[in-house]
Amino acid sequence: RYSLFYNRLKNIEENEGGLDKFSKSYKSFGVNQFVDGGIYCKEWAPGAEAVFLTGDFNGWNPFSHPYKKMEYGKWELFIPPGQDGFPPVPHGSKLKVVIRAQNGELLYRISPWARYVIRDEDKVNYDWVHWNPPQSYIHKHPSPKRLKSLRIYESHVGIASPEGKVASYKNFTYNVLPRIKDLGYNCVQLMAIMEHAYYASFGYQVTSFFAASSRYGTPDDLKEMIDVAHSMGITVLLDVVHSHASKNSEDGLNKFDGTDSCFFHSGPRGTHQLWDSRLFDYANWEVLRFLLSNLRMWIEDYRFDGFRFDGVTSMLYHHHGIGTGFSGDYHEYFGLHVDEDALCYLMLANHMINFLHPECITIAEDVSGMPALCRPVAEGGGGFDYRLAMAIPDKWIQIIKELKDEDWNMGNIVHTLTNRRYEEKYIAYAESHDQALVGDKTLAFRLMDAEMYTNMSVLSPLTPVIDRGIQLHKMIRLITHALGGESYLNFMG
Repeated sequence: RYSLFYNRLKNIEENEGGLDKFSKSYKSFGVNQFVDGGIYCKEWAPGAEAVFLTGDFNGWNPFSHPYKKMEYGKWELFIPPGQDGFPPVPHGSKLKVVIRAQNGELLYRISPWARYVIRDEDKVNYDWVHWNPPQSYIHKHPSPKRLKSLRIYESHVGIASPEGKVASYKNFTYNVLPRIKDLGYNCVQLMAIMEHAYYASFGYQVTSFFAASSRYGTPDDLKEMIDVAHSMGITVLLDVVHSHASKNSEDGLNKFDGTDSCFFHSGPRGTHQLWDSRLFDYANWEVLRFLLSNLRMWIEDYRFDGFRFDGVTSMLYHHHGIGTGFSGDYHEYFGLHVDEDALCYLMLANHMINFLHPECITIAEDVSGMPALCRPVAEGGGGFDYRLAMAIPDKWIQIIKELKDEDWNMGNIVHTLTNRRYEEKYIAYAESHDQALVGDKTLAFRLMDAEMYTNMSVLSPLTPVIDRGIQLHKMIRLITHALGGESYLNFMG
């Protein structure tokens, strides 16, 4: 595995001018403003017969601005500034990439590198908006120093309000961050930030990887939110989804150039059976460029302090963990069922982050227990700083559902809380969004159920159900925090 990683890194050094330049491609791909007022456009569409740019700027003429075909499936276009010196594509104007497929069909697509997409209330699909304000938000506060121990407040901006609406970045900045600080958390983990067309997916069916979700506000609103968190000494992590992508083609990556592959594996290997989503081809050079650039953009443009990588188990194995149990025996982690290309990508991602931004933190969501996933890349490990202790919340749910109070086995509980890979750091939690949101119940509802609605008030009498539930809830969180790992996470609310 280390040999595969080293050879891929060596090829990047020799052929791409180094990892720094390779992962900085987000500054040249897509539609970018140049200092002299011109617009430079670059796309990767290996299956296209021709590529054009259209939008408000040219009256939606689909053929007036053709791209020039370059090597390796890349296409480039330069639009000089207008006679008045103003940018030819104004800030806020709508755009589309027009792809002429191999069968002659014209496809109107959103650039995979789009920074801002919006959906009008009367439409189903998203529109690509050129985001280039005259004065973007300037960060005022430095990032906090790397924390020795994380106390993570996992949160979703859209539901961070008692009102029956999708809440905003501004609401989170001024109403939620102060509460997080007062409660003693030193880290916020934000889910559902990368743009997703289906709100109920909670951000796990990404359509635009470089765009901050517009349903909460503008990119500058998000930058301000992160900056204010930094002013409070709060580290901000992004829940990043590089394990799969939405099957949407009108406003997603799927069939971008008219082919079944492009960013993904073709055929059955390119589709996740349970999630009904597309799976990246991590051996593809341009896919590596796209994903590594994506991580770097979130760090350098928005000032995120690290990432929680979603769905790592799905990435690590060709079977994606579907119908597979893991006992911890080494034969489950070393064999042909391991997706070496995906593992190599994760090693490259962690190496790049550690090399360019050593203060950043990475967390793996892996239920399989892959050995050395949280050891340095130089040791042949995956390079993550932490992994989520995913067996702990399952244990609490099992106990509450199946056992009477007098049958709780403390030895078994302590074993589950302390059973982890030697010298790999874990983040313990009693419940996360997996338990609280995805068709499940919170621990509080499992313990107190219907009486949560009628007896959770000082104005109503304390019942045995509420008394027992609150006491057990406190003890569950206390022992999880104490024994479960090197850091702790709690889902909002």
